[in-house]
Amino acid sequence: MKFTKMHGIGNDYVYVNGFTETVADPAHLATAVSDRHFGVGADGLILILPSDKADVKMRMFNADGSEAEMCGNGIRCVAKYAHEHHLSSNNPTTVETASGVLSLQLHLRGDRVAEVTVNMGRPILKLPKIPVDQEKIRKTSPIEGEFQAAGQEFRAVFVSMGNPHAVIFTDDVAAVDVANLGPKLEHAEAFPRRMNIHWVQRVSPSEVIMRTWERGSGITLACGTGACAVCVAGALAGRTDRKILAHLPGGDLSLEWRQSDGNVYMTGPATEVFTGDWPAES
Repeated sequence: MKFTKMHGIGNDYVYVNGFTETVADPAHLATAVSDRHFGVGADGLILILPSDKADVKMRMFNADGSEAEMCGNGIRCVAKYAHEHHLSSNNPTTVETASGVLSLQLHLRGDRVAEVTVNMGRPILKLPKIPVDQEKIRKTSPIEGEFQAAGQEFRAVFVSMGNPHAVIFTDDVAAVDVANLGPKLEHAEAFPRRMNIHWVQRVSPSEVIMRTWERGSGITLACGTGACAVCVAGALAGRTDRKILAHLPGGDLSLEWRQSDGNVYMTGPATEVFTGDWPAES
């Protein structure tokens, strides 16, 4: 099976062209290829497939084999792959995901895709739809709530960008023990489908620093949907403007929650690292 390793500011996945390859058990394959010692090494697996609703379809599997609804960094790479491997010549390109069809504007240098702007759609803010169990949190404001995990109380803004996010503002993001707290918060009782957790430090009204524990993958260098959620959460909480630059461990993303249409727009790079062949399993 041929594969391509790609990343969006360090959020790396193994991509398989489903137009030419067949993957019988993607959940099992995701765990195998994601292993950084015995596999290719990745945050998960993304299949690029034919679609009857868009130019291409993506299915995303985390490193633990669980299937996720969307990946903001991953979808930029899907659009780059589709253009450069001649699966689609459209610009904007449309990609079908488990959370809907998204439109992506390709920023080209010659015939190569350098950056991609994704219309991520409108955020979901109603707790049951995120989902968050309203009986397991204590509302502290119209947009913030406290939940219990690891024997502590945490205050967060909850946002869905097609997948669930809890945004926790802190004065010193570098001091957060993400490795220890991340898995405990991900599996907190308030989150019936688990949760992506983000710690965010405000630098200015237009700039933040963030670190992420990604549901099903652990600590990642970047999370595109998470950065979008941070943009929305910051604006709702009055901490940031609706247009921000987010510094993630793997690089920067530009975000805007536009008042004109209520959609969140994310711009960032997409990089192809290498291609290879995965041996057939016995």
